[in-house]
Amino acid sequence: GPRGPFGLGNLYNYMPGIGAYSWLQLHKAGQDKYEKYGPIVRETMVPGQDIVWLYDPKDIATLLNERDCPQRRSHLALAQYRKQRPHLYKTTGLLPTNGPDWWRLRSQLQKELSAPRSVRNFVDEVDTVTQEFLNFLEQSAGVGVAIDMLPKLTRLNLELTCLLTFGTRMDSFSPAEQLAESRSTRLMHAAETTNSCILPTDQGLQLWRFVETPSYRKLRQAQAYMESVALQLLEQNVEKDSMRSSLISSYIQNPQLDRLDVVGTAADLLLAGIDTTSYASAFLLYHVARHPQVQQKLHEEAVKVLPSAKQPLQADALRTEITYTRAVLKESLRLNPISIGFGRVLNQDTVLSGYFVPKGTTVVTQNMIACRQPEHFPNPLSFQPERWLQQRNALNPYLVLPFGHGMRACIARRLAEQNMHVLLLRLLRNYELI
Repeated sequence: GPRGPFGLGNLYNYMPGIGAYSWLQLHKAGQDKYEKYGPIVRETMVPGQDIVWLYDPKDIATLLNERDCPQRRSHLALAQYRKQRPHLYKTTGLLPTNGPDWWRLRSQLQKELSAPRSVRNFVDEVDTVTQEFLNFLEQSAGVGVAIDMLPKLTRLNLELTCLLTFGTRMDSFSPAEQLAESRSTRLMHAAETTNSCILPTDQGLQLWRFVETPSYRKLRQAQAYMESVALQLLEQNVEKDSMRSSLISSYIQNPQLDRLDVVGTAADLLLAGIDTTSYASAFLLYHVARHPQVQQKLHEEAVKVLPSAKQPLQADALRTEITYTRAVLKESLRLNPISIGFGRVLNQDTVLSGYFVPKGTTVVTQNMIACRQPEHFPNPLSFQPERWLQQRNALNPYLVLPFGHGMRACIARRLAEQNMHVLLLRLLRNYELI
């Protein structure tokens, strides 16, 4: 794989105006390396810092099925920010933390976020907010004017995240909250800023460890604002002794979690819940809009579960009666997943594609690239939800993993999928995307 000139590393190739790659288009870099080097690639970023990229689903399975507290090497600048604030954070949070501290948190938090029955308890609230969102879209749309859906979807996911996490409505669709200096708008920008700083600070020389670089400053300022809102919403939840079902209410009552654990979790849920699902939803609506025949089938399924547009959506219907809706979401996430892949730091020496890879190596899967190869999917760039209905048993289960896999899979996967299912059903029940 690439080692850079004189073995000094390939980091320069990611620098704006200099290199061939971009942090904003890592899928193109991944495809280029796959074409040049094959299904396993070792890339030297800087001397002493290698990344092994995996494209073969067999290797991906080997990596993601590793047990014994799988380790990640990500969100390093976020971890430093939180370590410098021990009065608020007991750990660095679910994303950067490794080892027993990570498992202590994960084992408690996943009880509410991963259990299907717990997730279904939120259907009524998600349905109500989604219907309000559609009214908001109607009021925002002018005749013959296209709607920029991404910022609108970000407002929807902010509203849902705060409601389900804190039991609090942010009124994100109101005229006041759409102003540039409103709490909702600033939260949306803070989440986007934080996420945009993660890759540049994770890779390379990491000068932010010694001086405050521009990327670290942006991350620190964005996190400080998100943290202040999380603390405010947490205190409101405690003061009201809220009886409304919310994740934070459950965590506060958990004797295995203390207040600092809950603060870190609140900040994590805000960061993870706003941006990621918004981008996934935007791509989902994009693909549906480009395929009228898919829209028609979705509309027919939506009418079956919602004979009247005004009736509430039933949790049981989401569990058993939306086969095609599920296939549409799965196909969208195959082409445009939330992340191009998932990283691990090996806990032990491992053999991948016949190569010995030593313990401590950073290894990253390239699922998005693998999902676009014809040896895995016929007509791989074609949007075909039917492939998940007709060929499902023939498809390798380690290719489409938009939420990861194994012990470190996305803890809120079921909740995110449920929210997108509700959006799709409600939207296609009454509207056409063009």
